[in-house]
Amino acid sequence: MISIRQRKGVKTTEVSEDYAAQEANVKLENKLPSGCTTRRLWKLLSFTVGGTIALCIGLLTSVYLATLHENDLWFSNIKEVEREISFRTECGLYYSYYKQMLQAPTLMQGFHGLIYDNKTESMRTINLLQRMNIYQEVFLSILYRVLPIQKYLEPVYFYIYTLFGLQAIYVTALYITSWLLSGTWLSGLLAAFWYVTNRIDTTRVEFTIPLRENWALPFFAIQIAAITYFLRPNLQPLSERLTLLAIFISTFLFSLTWQFNQFMMLMQALVLFTLDSLDMLPAVKATWLYGIQMTGLLLVCILQFFNSMILGSLLISFNLSVLIARKLQKNLKTGSFLNRLGKLLLHLFAVLCLTLFLNNIIKKLLNLKSDEHIFKFLKAKFGFGATRDFDANLYLCEEAFGLLPFNTFGRLSDTLLFYAYIFVLSITVMAALAVAFHNLSDSTRQQSTGQMGKCTIILKPETAYNLIHTILFGFLALSTMRMKYLWTSHMCVFASFGLCSPEIWELLLKSIHLYNPKRICIMRYSVPILILLYLCYKFWPGMMDELSELREFYDPDTVELMNWINSHTPRKAVFAGSMQLLAGVKLCTGRTLTNHPHYEDNSLRERTKAVYQIYAKRSPEDVHALLRSFGTDYVILEDSICYERRHQRGCRLRDLLDIANGHMMDGPGENDPDLKLAGHPRFCEEIKRNLPPYTAYFTRVFQNKTFHVYKLSRNK
Repeated sequence: MISIRQRKGVKTTEVSEDYAAQEANVKLENKLPSGCTTRRLWKLLSFTVGGTIALCIGLLTSVYLATLHENDLWFSNIKEVEREISFRTECGLYYSYYKQMLQAPTLMQGFHGLIYDNKTESMRTINLLQRMNIYQEVFLSILYRVLPIQKYLEPVYFYIYTLFGLQAIYVTALYITSWLLSGTWLSGLLAAFWYVTNRIDTTRVEFTIPLRENWALPFFAIQIAAITYFLRPNLQPLSERLTLLAIFISTFLFSLTWQFNQFMMLMQALVLFTLDSLDMLPAVKATWLYGIQMTGLLLVCILQFFNSMILGSLLISFNLSVLIARKLQKNLKTGSFLNRLGKLLLHLFAVLCLTLFLNNIIKKLLNLKSDEHIFKFLKAKFGFGATRDFDANLYLCEEAFGLLPFNTFGRLSDTLLFYAYIFVLSITVMAALAVAFHNLSDSTRQQSTGQMGKCTIILKPETAYNLIHTILFGFLALSTMRMKYLWTSHMCVFASFGLCSPEIWELLLKSIHLYNPKRICIMRYSVPILILLYLCYKFWPGMMDELSELREFYDPDTVELMNWINSHTPRKAVFAGSMQLLAGVKLCTGRTLTNHPHYEDNSLRERTKAVYQIYAKRSPEDVHALLRSFGTDYVILEDSICYERRHQRGCRLRDLLDIANGHMMDGPGENDPDLKLAGHPRFCEEIKRNLPPYTAYFTRVFQNKTFHVYKLSRNK
């Protein structure tokens, strides 16, 4: 930057001062055009190169993941039924609605079939567009019908290529976020490299393609990138409006495509609340973001036919509470340190109480019980009392909902990601604490405003947002392994930004008295380049070996079962069994189900527990009566569940059922003193003996090494 100042020790008249100023201005005008032109050309070149690399690396990542999927299953060579079986558990359920829309004679009939569905849950008609987040399947099915691609691309490939294409957008958004934070596209490149080399811990799209998170996370990444840009100071009005539009669209699409959107956005709202309370974020911008969250969620609520789970979400209650409490406490950001700290604690207490009050009122008015299982799970998980609740224990015993395994950090350390992340996190946390203490120490708002510029040099609002974001999502990932993909991808962004950020290196070098502008420039470019070279050297051969390794899908027992159902049972037959298997039955055969894996409904959870009595110690009369109450014609028993060894004692499905029924568990080990011996043997074991009490109600019609199918008698 060129600056002009008066020389010290020289006395001049006003005329000479004017002349000197005019002469200096002439010199400045002569120098600026060439300098500005050079800088503009350099910025344009940097933007072009960085943008091109972003697009290329996004596409390469997409191709890489698609190739791994093909090599793992030989997807192009296996039969259609095998392709569909490869969509395990709830993935198969979601894909079945895409298939259903394509098979409908017209789009209107397809919509009608989804709104008035009587095949997903027997003896009930449900609105699938209200219950589930499947608008993406609807949209894709319409696109496939409209576009002239039917002759060149099979429906299943159109579906999976769309998902892999979204991964290109995902990586590009991560790249851009890191670039925006650091000011150089080199950090974006490093973030993308880390995302790919830590693929096991950053994504699972190649083997769970239709999962809702694989649709939603790319839009979440776009939203974070847009928020990062929006929080920059001194944005032009047009840029600010366009950024707000991008935030709204990405928030809306994220909310539309994942049923757990409200919990993720609640974490974001907590980030905004923290920064706003500590005066590290402009209050006006925080208000805009609160409003966008609620507007996007309410619009999704309308599209989902006023889904009560959305209206009763904690996010709506929390955002309303924050805005109300802020209006009531107008002088929150004035006073001495102790004064402000007291006001802040009071504000926090008021928001918490108001959130719980509003949420309870809304849930009572709507008679909402859809998310009860989540709070029961959280209560038991964090040690607020043991539970015998079947639904809560079903989650607690799943590895995906357990604590993050320690070996995750070993894998992240192999790529140097974890070390870099801790390094950057430590520096930014210390800077954030210093800024927060500084802001709270101002005695008046005027002082705080006067020194705001100085504070934001230490920690910019966009950096502060991403810091609190990564900390909160880190705690979420540590507590629940399934949520690690939200954290690890952002970890790549945050670590790469820090290594390429001049502010981070300035803070570090100043703290050890080695500050020098040239050293900052050297460190912010040399360190990421060295890490990129290390990653290429260490992981490139392994990635090439991985791409050359060819495997094939092989599940003959499930294929045999699906083929038998298609050829030997009526189209309107009703099947009972495990949630995971029935999703495949729905996709491969189109038969009616008693239950399914989309667990966000209280009546469905009760129904699933009733159906699962086939693995409990119940009499054949009881089991038959329960299954027939749901219109069941056939029940599928799985040896892998009946004789399960994957989980330890107390976490096997049969153990969870025994505990919920008040029965003692099988095998050596302790039982709670109030549990009693069951009056009947385990149903799934005893039925195979073909004893008269069982054959009177159930007739075996199919079996192989894995599955046993029984037809229920109707005259009992």
